[in-house]
Amino acid sequence: MFSMTLEGACGYGDLYQQGYGLETTALSTALFNNGLSCGACFEIKCANSEWCNPNAGSIKVTATNFCPPNYAPPNLDHWCNPPQKHFDLSMKMFTTIAMYKAGIIPVKYRRVACTKTGGVKFQMGGNPYWLQVLLYNVGNGGGVCEVRIRGSNSNEWKSMNRVWGQNWVNGENLVGQALSFQVRTSDGKMLEFDDVAPSYWQFGQSYEGKTNF
Repeated sequence: MFSMTLEGACGYGDLYQQGYGLETTALSTALFNNGLSCGACFEIKCANSEWCNPNAGSIKVTATNFCPPNYAPPNLDHWCNPPQKHFDLSMKMFTTIAMYKAGIIPVKYRRVACTKTGGVKFQMGGNPYWLQVLLYNVGNGGGVCEVRIRGSNSNEWKSMNRVWGQNWVNGENLVGQALSFQVRTSDGKMLEFDDVAPSYWQFGQSYEGKTNF
C-alpha cells in the first residue's frame, strides 16, 4: 500500500527539509513499537507477485509515520491491524518496486543500518518552562531509545522522557544555557553531543551535532 507521509506519528515535520524526502514508510502496529521504531531503516523487496516490477531490486526507506489499525467492519483483516507487519510506502517508493494499480503487494524485508549525511540533528520546541527536542537524521540504528540532557549551568545529566515518536521532553527552564545531549540508539550505541545547541539557541530551530552513529 502507498501513502504520502509528510507528517505523522513520529513527530517529524517537513520530510524534505529534514532529509528524508519520499524514501519513507509508515509502519503497522506490529512494527511501530509504540514509536520506538521511528527513524529505523528497512530494505524492502516485492516478492512472489505478478505486480512486481521486473528487475526492480529493493528499496531502502526510513520509518517516519504510523499506519493505524482499522477494526470497523468489514476491515477486520485490515493490512495495518495486529499482528500483520505492513509498510505503508510513499507512492514513489511503492511504484519503484511494484505496479501502481496493485495497491498492496507481498514483500520481503529486513531492518538495515541507516545511512545519513551530516550529524544528528536536534530541533527545539516547547516553551521557557519545558523543553521538547525532536531528534532526526540519526544514522546506523536510526531509532533512539534513550536521551539525556545537560545544561551548561550544571554538571549533572538529566534523563529526558519520550512523549511521542522521537520527541523527548525535559521539564526545566534551560533557556540561556548551552545544551549537551547523550543519545542511545536501538542497537545499544551511545554518543555524546557536547554543546550542540549554543547558549543563544531558539525554539523552532534545529542544531546539528558534529558526529553521527
